[in-house]
Amino acid sequence: MKILISLALLFGVESFALSQFQSSQVCKKCHPVIYQEHYESQHRKASIFNDKVHKAIWDRHPLKKKEKYGCAKCHTPNDKRVILALKNAESALPVDNKAQQEGVSCVSCHNIQSIEKHAKSNKNIITKNEKVLYSARESEKNVKDKKYKTQSSLFGFVTKNSGSPFHEIDFTNELYYNGNVCMGCHSHKENSHGFAVCTTDTSKSPNNEKENCITCHMPKVAGSFSTMSSAKTHRYHGFTGTVHKPKMLAKYVDISYAKTANGFNIHIKNHANHALLLHPLRKGELKVKIIRDNKSIELPNVNFVRVIGKDKKPSTPWVATEVLKNTQIQAKEDRSIFFNYPLKSGDKLIVTLGHYVVTPQAAKKLGLSDNKELIKFRVLKEEQFSVK
Repeated sequence: MKILISLALLFGVESFALSQFQSSQVCKKCHPVIYQEHYESQHRKASIFNDKVHKAIWDRHPLKKKEKYGCAKCHTPNDKRVILALKNAESALPVDNKAQQEGVSCVSCHNIQSIEKHAKSNKNIITKNEKVLYSARESEKNVKDKKYKTQSSLFGFVTKNSGSPFHEIDFTNELYYNGNVCMGCHSHKENSHGFAVCTTDTSKSPNNEKENCITCHMPKVAGSFSTMSSAKTHRYHGFTGTVHKPKMLAKYVDISYAKTANGFNIHIKNHANHALLLHPLRKGELKVKIIRDNKSIELPNVNFVRVIGKDKKPSTPWVATEVLKNTQIQAKEDRSIFFNYPLKSGDKLIVTLGHYVVTPQAAKKLGLSDNKELIKFRVLKEEQFSVK
């Protein structure tokens, strides 16, 4: 007990009480590297006060007039005031506070006990154990209540710490190994018409312990996960994606080419277990350029979109009832795209696959056209080929 009290005083860390808002600042003391990664992530920036796209949609959403910020369950789950107001059918409008500034905090994910499946959207079931956080560690997969422990060498010259002095750790939850912990918020979302506005359809290749949301979007990177551990690597908590460090996902896409009699084909192989882009505001784009005799020849771009709407016209997500067009590269798909332009020996072929966070058309409707970061072309992967 004295050791725990002394450590709490040393680090200036409060004990956990998950029923109340817990700032990620509490976690920073022991997990500074992970905290900094998370701070730059879209999870941390998930509220209307840090996500300009989310705010633009919320400002136009009919629920705003009804003062029902239903997005809170996934975008700001630790804002207890808003969550309680929604439960009690009271005014539930977000205000700029610590909970909103932290969006999806550390505790938001690490206290998910299970996922309850529903047609409209899934639900995160939060643990009622105030002192336990869930995590994954292969070497301790059977440890349910990891407690803080200090071990000393025979003569006491070397000490080794394990566990946390501030919370217990449960390593037995399968959700944190197969990636399904993400599916409370990232599985699907239906609007009031029963139409799936967005969905992470993994039916062709369901999450498993070798290939899942975590292995792709939280790859292992150098550095320890804690100041009390000498681990060489940890899972990246910046959450790679379309907005944040998309090039870290490049290894899940292969690009190749093949000459034909009257042109050539570009092959794009998507190794991910879901479509390359999921959100209807996104637009993928393939750029192909040929360098011939020191001259650059740019071929027409190829776009990949999923357009939703109503009555055969594009619409906002809450109005949509149908998919008007879907050319996105699907899970495990090997897409072949033909270019009617013969290649010559000595040509250099430059192929760039990337995307826009918001399509130019949508950006205009949402009043975001002046935001260069949102409408710029972001490179996912680029390959160069020497034609023989």
